[in-house]
Amino acid sequence: MQVFIDTIVGLWENSVFSGVEPLQFVMLGISFVLMYLAIVKGYEPLLLLPIAFGMMLTNIPGGGMFHPEFFAEKEVNFGQVLSEGGLLDILYLGLKLQIFPLLIFLGIGSMTDFGPLIANPFSFLLGAAAQAGIFITFLGASLLGFSMNEAASISIIGGADGPTAIWLTTRLAPEMLGPIAVAAYSYMALVPVIQPPVMRLLTTPKERAVKMRQLRPVSKKEKIIFPIVVTAIVGFIIPDALALVGMLMMGNLLKESGMVDRLVKTAQNELMNIVVIMLGVTVGGTATAANFLNLNTLLIIGLGLAAFVAGTAVGVLFGKLMYVLGGKKINPLIGSAGVSAVPMAARVSQKVGQETDPSNHLLMHAMGPNVAGVIGSAVAAGVMLSLFGN
Repeated sequence: MQVFIDTIVGLWENSVFSGVEPLQFVMLGISFVLMYLAIVKGYEPLLLLPIAFGMMLTNIPGGGMFHPEFFAEKEVNFGQVLSEGGLLDILYLGLKLQIFPLLIFLGIGSMTDFGPLIANPFSFLLGAAAQAGIFITFLGASLLGFSMNEAASISIIGGADGPTAIWLTTRLAPEMLGPIAVAAYSYMALVPVIQPPVMRLLTTPKERAVKMRQLRPVSKKEKIIFPIVVTAIVGFIIPDALALVGMLMMGNLLKESGMVDRLVKTAQNELMNIVVIMLGVTVGGTATAANFLNLNTLLIIGLGLAAFVAGTAVGVLFGKLMYVLGGKKINPLIGSAGVSAVPMAARVSQKVGQETDPSNHLLMHAMGPNVAGVIGSAVAAGVMLSLFGN
């Protein structure tokens, strides 16, 4: 009998259950909730599902998938990571070296049509106005006691651009990557829920019913010149944003040139899908109990929501200003699309506009501020990095 008891005790001591911490079970529960939201509710499944699974992997004790201590210092010991690290440690190098977010921007650029922005250059102003939520939230986070680097990383959630949030956070506050990435992609998925109440509150039925004139045709020459000019301007004025904007515009130039269909298809499909899987799993892997289950995470989620609401509100208010200055020919609703959740935010502008007048078509007009918001959030991230990066 004693032998049997000793055997059971030995099995228990050798299993991971003997060393598991209660908070790890909580993290596993959170990962299951995120899987449910991705699979059943369809909330950003392409990224939320890999993030949730990576979160599960890193919180199973004894698996040795991710070691945060390997990346605690600014200088990474690559030999140690490659020889002693787990799968997520090795994949994390793709984040640490900025590879994954930049490749995703390449793919986004290859799928983006800047025609509506070129046809209506004032869309740049709406896209820029919506980035105000980033800087407003930066001030709020600073007042709540976050460091400048942490406040900058939290505030970028307001840009509604997951890759940009990940890119900046890995540079300024990598220990906060898990909660910031989850918050950023969760709010991107909730665009149709968060934005409409703000849009209705700040506009009148008369403003929402404004029909805008058809956009002018944009030539192929304009579409080819645009990414080259934007890259040069951003590169000279805000060089810290050059990596993000440059990869975005390179992808777009590949598409608009019409000469490299194979590269465009690869960037849009195979490359994009592979990188999304690795990025999602790696981001989830950083969400350990120590990094995720604390008061800061709750504050990050709250501040992220505030950033998103503020960006939407400022975009709509700036749209109202342009409505007045433009002879009441601009529908203020398109200002809400200045957050860079492409093309979801533009679709929300269309939907809210059609609630007032079903014959109103705002989608293409809203796409101008929407793609301008992608550039704007990347530029805002570059500004933050230039101010607080070491």
